[in-house]
Amino acid sequence: MQGGKTPMVVDATAGLGRDAFLLASLGAEVTLIERSPDMHRLLEEGLACAREAGGDVAKTINRMTLLHGDARDLLPTLAPEVVLVDPMHPPRKKTALAKNEMRLIRAIVGTDEDSVELMKIALTTASRRVVLKWPQRADPMEGIRPPSHQIAGKSTRHDVFMVG
Repeated sequence: MQGGKTPMVVDATAGLGRDAFLLASLGAEVTLIERSPDMHRLLEEGLACAREAGGDVAKTINRMTLLHGDARDLLPTLAPEVVLVDPMHPPRKKTALAKNEMRLIRAIVGTDEDSVELMKIALTTASRRVVLKWPQRADPMEGIRPPSHQIAGKSTRHDVFMVG
């Protein structure tokens, strides 16, 4: 989004849409893909309410397109520049529970047993980069090449894979 460029971003695992909203608020055109019917419905309702509210939030929401389906099937049809993949993270090694919000989301969408396959498809369809949002201390995703670089946060890291 430097130099006035607004990349076409696909959030392949939309969830609650927070990452997509942040990217759209920075000017990106974002396509959200959610395969869980329940989560898709919740996100669809939330986007509609935000759009009706008007103002800057509605301008941001208008840069977001929500699709229902499996990202593994839809990604090859979209020709994205950037793909964001934020699968359900592997079980924690800590004894402390994940935040209540994440426990509720996991109860709705389940686990992402096919996240390696999704990453492989993302890496072949994105024209610029793929970003994997992953727990800071988790092992790399098995079967996926090392990232070009990482952006580390307190509890999460973003593994960036340059492609193309």
